[in-house]
Amino acid sequence: MKNLLNKTTEIAYQYLSTMNHEKIQVSEESRQQLSGLDFDLQNCQVNADEVIDNLNKLVSPATMKMSSSKFFGFVIGGSYPVTIASSWLTTVWDQNSGLEKTTPATAAVEKISARWMLDILGLPKQSATAFVTGATVANFTALAAARNLVFKNAGWDVESDGLIGAPELHIIISEESHPTVYKSLAMLGLGRNRVTKVKTDDQGRINMQHFPEIKDNTIIITQAGNINSGACDPISEICDLAAKKNAWVHVDGAFGIWAKASRKHEYLLEGYEKADSWATDAHKWLNVPYDSGLAFVKHEHALKAAMAITASYLPSENADRNPSDYTPELSRRARGLDIYAVLHHLGKSGVEELVDRCCECAKQFADGFTQAGYEVMNDVLLNQVVINFGSEQANLAIMDAVQKEGTCWVGQTHWKGITAMRISVCNWQTNQKDVEDSLSIILSIAESYKSNKA
Repeated sequence: MKNLLNKTTEIAYQYLSTMNHEKIQVSEESRQQLSGLDFDLQNCQVNADEVIDNLNKLVSPATMKMSSSKFFGFVIGGSYPVTIASSWLTTVWDQNSGLEKTTPATAAVEKISARWMLDILGLPKQSATAFVTGATVANFTALAAARNLVFKNAGWDVESDGLIGAPELHIIISEESHPTVYKSLAMLGLGRNRVTKVKTDDQGRINMQHFPEIKDNTIIITQAGNINSGACDPISEICDLAAKKNAWVHVDGAFGIWAKASRKHEYLLEGYEKADSWATDAHKWLNVPYDSGLAFVKHEHALKAAMAITASYLPSENADRNPSDYTPELSRRARGLDIYAVLHHLGKSGVEELVDRCCECAKQFADGFTQAGYEVMNDVLLNQVVINFGSEQANLAIMDAVQKEGTCWVGQTHWKGITAMRISVCNWQTNQKDVEDSLSIILSIAESYKSNKA
């Protein structure tokens, strides 16, 4: 076993030490070689070293270098070295972290991690925390708690009696809400189409001039960090309007709520702690390995009512905090360990530096494009930059060329009626030099495209 693990450590170190200097996009040759993984399963055993060698030979070259300091697609972070190490330990310990009585160590770590995050994000101390796979399930989990309490206040037990015959429930949502929010609504039986969409301003924020009257039995879904502009909805104002109704305000903040960790950027979320629940990712801006999502719910009883499970064989009596009381899963990985590791490593000042540096890099990108004469479509307040090179045809051609060139990787988005380039900065390694190198390549390609079209 020792030789196998040492070999794997060397493979991992080689990958991590070279990824920032390799082409980010997967080559067609590496894609084709993946066919070598597909064969009829043999009857006899294969040596473990051979299995690992084969995986490294075929899979490593075919991985998108998403952890690179110059990967700017999808709002994807990397993994701090301390979290890679903690993730290895999590796998070695292999704790099924559903019950406190059987896994006291990982349950304790998650309880502490939750307290630290509530502190750094400025959320109510009494809030319950669910460690889930990502923001999609975090939204689902928080909205399940919302469904529970809003129906309970209306005299209906949705967990026992279901949705058939239930009182009418209203959903208010931004017209620029992320598609995963609609998926969560569908999974909860609330429907993708039974929503009232509110118009947004030129930065994708909910426009309060178009905000509808809030009725009783309403769930309002807001956004902290528009996926294109990074802008935040007027959450505080919406919470004030909802305060006297049987209503629940949820904040989808997959990356945006980490602005609260920065004194320079916390103004974007002023009053957001008035909401009832919040969802975010740790595998984005906090830079822990996949997968790691978080749901925070102010009303612990509502979350537990929606999520808790009991069975005769589960030793849950006298538990301090059963992790499975807060998540859809009973059996799951101890995701809180990586969060504990990175927060202990960085401290509050380290998280703040990470957020500020990423935002500064985004501003550096924006300034570079503007100075070169190209349109930056958003006010760059956080880590998102949307660029228009003059036409949709130009945008698509330049993005394709940048991705194929391989120095950096940028994504695309459709916003304000046009397909444009989107740059998201949230990797712990990204610095001014990475931006300079990436800008040089992108602007060179853009100028070459313009010259060829002249």
